[in-house]
Amino acid sequence: MPKIRSATLVPLFAAVLAAPTAALADSLWHPANNEAGFTFHPDHSTSTKTRAEVLKELEQAKADGSYYYLQRGLPVPSRNTGPGKTRQEVINELLNMSPEERARMDELYGDN
Repeated sequence: MPKIRSATLVPLFAAVLAAPTAALADSLWHPANNEAGFTFHPDHSTSTKTRAEVLKELEQAKADGSYYYLQRGLPVPSRNTGPGKTRQEVINELLNMSPEERARMDELYGDN
């Protein structure tokens, strides 16, 4: 009985130890014994977009001005979505808030 158990457990244990490393082989990041702890391999990437789709997105980014910011590592400014609410509209919303909504807001932002 012990011989059968060890003959079954050893390959099972080896498979359990090997499974994570097999999964890492497909990823972009691989563990490494260096200061960073990993290496980056962009050639292991698989894209779902075609070259034409990527070029179209690039042209759109250049046209709307977001490419300028992304190229410099800056956040893209938000677009103006139109006029906001007036002060009176915000006050009316606050006054017409249900007790459940008010309790939720107090929980989130503190009871001032």
